[in-house]
Amino acid sequence: MAELLPGIHDRTHPRDLSEGQRLALALAVVLTGRPPLLLLDEPTRGLDYAAKARLVGILRALAAQGHAIVLATHDVELAAELAHRVVILADGEIVADGPTAEVVVSSPAFAPQTAKILAPQAWLTVSQVRTALEGAP
Repeated sequence: MAELLPGIHDRTHPRDLSEGQRLALALAVVLTGRPPLLLLDEPTRGLDYAAKARLVGILRALAAQGHAIVLATHDVELAAELAHRVVILADGEIVADGPTAEVVVSSPAFAPQTAKILAPQAWLTVSQVRTALEGAP
């Protein structure tokens, strides 16, 4: 919990937490077990930007350690930040499946804001833009 929401006292009762903090607590309980496979449904719902950034860091670390992570999300920025592969469903049918960069920029409806603003470049995240600018002559 301290990783996701620093500053929440250990003795705080869950009923005294906000909805987003309760969701972070539930997520923290699951992450504590460091399961080899994580199935997450809308894990950023109710999280503020800072908590979302911390969650991204935790999930990246788990993936780097060999954990498999499957996300169901409407948060295209989160998918762009974390996913290697994206499957887009509509009415229960697969409408797109492939590498994240190819799938999310193929339609403006699915593209993160960064890709929409900087099209036709294939940059999906602010960190990708920052890296590209740092490497520019």
